[in-house]
Amino acid sequence: MSKRTHARQGTARPIRLLGDPVLRTECDPVRTFDASLERLVDDMFVTMYEEDGAGVAANQVGVGLRAFVYDCKDDKGRRHVGHVVNPRLVAADGEMLVEPEGCLSVPGMHFETARHAHAVVEGVDVKGKPVRVEGTGYFARCLQHECGHLDGNVYIDVLSGDARREAMRAIRALDR
Repeated sequence: MSKRTHARQGTARPIRLLGDPVLRTECDPVRTFDASLERLVDDMFVTMYEEDGAGVAANQVGVGLRAFVYDCKDDKGRRHVGHVVNPRLVAADGEMLVEPEGCLSVPGMHFETARHAHAVVEGVDVKGKPVRVEGTGYFARCLQHECGHLDGNVYIDVLSGDARREAMRAIRALDR
């Protein structure tokens, strides 16, 4: 059974693509915890599942607020599903793992990306209750990736060396 059968209310929203200014703007903290925030989170889940992603940040659907959703496995194969509002990446440590990474906002491209093997994010849920999410392996990669989006970054910003040159060439080729 696919994780994509996870039942959610909501409406898929268009994913913003590299070049859209909302992806390069630091997101604002959520200050109002109401039905519109719950609707946004539901819409982000539906969008993530429709696009077959592991996570979606609010600015990827055009909303400049600090929130993201996720559904991915850690290095032990355990599935993690949830959301974090006003997340802070409080730890990114452990071994650096270099693995292919992609992004719904940079479709069809995957580049070798170095990320820490362990990450901890703290924030709140849609009701304002504190949450702490800890991840290893692919889940740690996801947490770091989504927090980066909310700071106005995309994963290609953390690339270096040959991987960065390859990414820049591929992106320039798209602009032609």
